[in-house]
Amino acid sequence: MQYDNPLIIQSDKTILLDVHSPRAEECRMALIPFAELERSPEHLHTYRLTPLSLWNACSAGIKSEQIIETLNEFARYETPQVVKAWIMSTAMRFGKITIKELSIRDLSGKQVDETNAEVADETCASQPTETEAANESSDESGKLEYLELHAENEAIYREIQSIKSVSKYLEPCENENSFCILLTYRGTIKQELLKNGWPVKDEAPLKDGAPLEIKLRDTTLSGKKFTLRDYQIEASHSLVGDKRAGSGFGTIVLPCGSGKTIVGLSIMNELQTNTLIVTTNISAVHQWISEILDKTELTKEQVGEYTGEEKVIKPVTVATYQVLTWRPDKTGPFPHFQIFKKNNWGLIIYDEVHLLPAPVFRVTAEIQAVRRVGLTATLVREDGCEGHVFSLVGPKRYDVPWKDLEGAGFIAKAECIEVRIDLDSEKELEYAVANSRDKYKIASTNKNKLTMVQSLVQKFTKDKILVIGQYLDQLDDVAKLLNAPIITGKNSTKERDELYSQFREGKIRVLVVSKVANFAIDLPDASMAIQISGTFGSRQEEAQRLGRILRPKERTSRFFTLVTRDTIEENFSANRQKFLTEQGYAYKLIRSNQLDDMLNEAECDD
Repeated sequence: MQYDNPLIIQSDKTILLDVHSPRAEECRMALIPFAELERSPEHLHTYRLTPLSLWNACSAGIKSEQIIETLNEFARYETPQVVKAWIMSTAMRFGKITIKELSIRDLSGKQVDETNAEVADETCASQPTETEAANESSDESGKLEYLELHAENEAIYREIQSIKSVSKYLEPCENENSFCILLTYRGTIKQELLKNGWPVKDEAPLKDGAPLEIKLRDTTLSGKKFTLRDYQIEASHSLVGDKRAGSGFGTIVLPCGSGKTIVGLSIMNELQTNTLIVTTNISAVHQWISEILDKTELTKEQVGEYTGEEKVIKPVTVATYQVLTWRPDKTGPFPHFQIFKKNNWGLIIYDEVHLLPAPVFRVTAEIQAVRRVGLTATLVREDGCEGHVFSLVGPKRYDVPWKDLEGAGFIAKAECIEVRIDLDSEKELEYAVANSRDKYKIASTNKNKLTMVQSLVQKFTKDKILVIGQYLDQLDDVAKLLNAPIITGKNSTKERDELYSQFREGKIRVLVVSKVANFAIDLPDASMAIQISGTFGSRQEEAQRLGRILRPKERTSRFFTLVTRDTIEENFSANRQKFLTEQGYAYKLIRSNQLDDMLNEAECDD
């Protein structure tokens, strides 16, 4: 029994972290790879062990014994035996089912002897009837490409066979405890097995795409010296590996402002192949293209844009999720999915992978033979679909705590302040009788927030400020009050890019933005964000918004969140902050009438 240790591990697989313990910070860093933060009040933070958190750790090479050793090292009381047993049994599931390379069969059902193995014709008696699936799984000679789904023992083999959502994709195989599966079902089967508690270790080799010479510059087009940082190189290598089976796919988690785009370029440089990049919006597309041309020796003729404004497919093509998921009617096909087959891609980069839309998940399930990487600041998804990212894009290959990069100077230091503001007295009765959704909107659009925004902008005259919100009417009011330009979905891409450019150049000091600026926008000089409203309790949105001000700079960045006191908005705000709290950010909570004291302290800093 070590009373100075910070962890209390409970039999329900929750872990309490005493933040006042001398080893609390060290312990928090040790928990990040395999535990998820659930609650973070003042004194005890609650983490939970989940199957997915353990399997992500296993995929990164962390063994169950190491996890248990970590818990034992920091535990105040003995780790419950039931928890240790659960960790061992759950972690052991990773690798019990594998996908491996098999041979190729022709369309008639006769196996081609590419592995010197003879398989009877009846092995293929159960050919899939879906013509599309057959076409997608066939090579240029008309042969169907198959993989082997192998279970470690007969019990697991029988269990797989009994899962209805999986069994329809399985065909007999001569190899013991194995099934044959069509290549096109590779991702779908992994997805369905994960739902049933079985992570699949994919060891089948990936196809090489068309070769493309890609070379990183030593000096950018803008004349700056360009070198990769150590963690960017490590992240790139963690994905590419030795280019053998089991490597070449996965997710890389790095803070906003740390250069995830550069990691993508590094992976392209290692693989030297045609690349499709999918990102969040047209401004992000233009930003990717600008970075590619600035930091590699690729030419404009080799880089294409595939958006609602321009559709050109080139050896490197940058597209938006929106154009890929567009369709003429709600029940029809997605016509732009053809881009995935219009070129011999050797790499697909999913930027902001935590936003991957459901229709793109479907395509991602079908193109499992292509090397792929998801880039994100947080794998948190409020729809609970982190498992889809794990099974279809790939497990987490690389992660680094935000505070580590802050300490090394690779991202800016940031101070997070939540300001509690009284509700507009005219809205008190309306709030009292409203339903939950309307309560949130009334609290979020509280007019008293406008005065606070104005005070902050007038006080911090040396900062370049983003005012970020969810509701367009509220943003319009703020823009008029501050006489500041505004960016929403109503602006054309040209208008957005021009305003972003003016902000970067210092011609604009204050910019009002809606959620269109949450992702993939590089505004390196932004040093303050004022969040006036958000998408309910979205943790990933909170992380992305802080990320807008984390580009390295000498000043300490400030992230203000305005919350209406004694309303439902307080609860949603607490949930939004969980991920950043896990990363080590502490929110300073002040009342609106305490702001002057805080501002006077800040004046000394400025």
